Amino acid sequence: MKKELLLAHLRNIPDFPKPGIQFKDVSTLFKNPLCIREMLDEMVSLYKDKGITKVVGIESRGFVMGAILAAELGAGFVMCRKIGKLPGNTRKMSYGKEYGEDTIEIHTDAFSPTDVVLIHDDLLATGGSMKAAIDLVDSFGVRDIYVNFIIELRMEGLKGREFLGNRADITTLLTLFE
Repeated sequence: MKKELLLAHLRNIPDFPKPGIQFKDVSTLFKNPLCIREMLDEMVSLYKDKGITKVVGIESRGFVMGAILAAELGAGFVMCRKIGKLPGNTRKMSYGKEYGEDTIEIHTDAFSPTDVVLIHDDLLATGGSMKAAIDLVDSFGVRDIYVNFIIELRMEGLKGREFLGNRADITTLLTLFE
């Protein structure tokens, strides 16, 4: 994989959403077709032989590559959204955040017990939303769960990978140490 291509197109926004945070903006990767192709080719290579039947994208940046990846793998795509955004019957999972609690949900008819699921999101930092997504998908009794991120941040105070536990095989395209 051409990591230098992705790193050259990744935008850093200082002090967003609050002072001291160096926000990694993947939207600059999405607007570049070479970056999209590079990320897609790498993810397809990682998962083409895993029997993936469903790809879950976590709202909202996980929708972008998640849907494209699902099409490339010949899998269905499932949206994992914030509460109140999906019509119909849903299953919910709440999780703690730095300042409160949030809830995500997935349609109740999203999975069967034979599904092999890949959950995709743009960035792993603390792991709260992904842990909730793993627990939510696992509650459907699927056969196996894989997890993928474009970026993993490894810095003091961020132990996202450890927080996720070992229920899912986790891969990242870029690991940033700061």
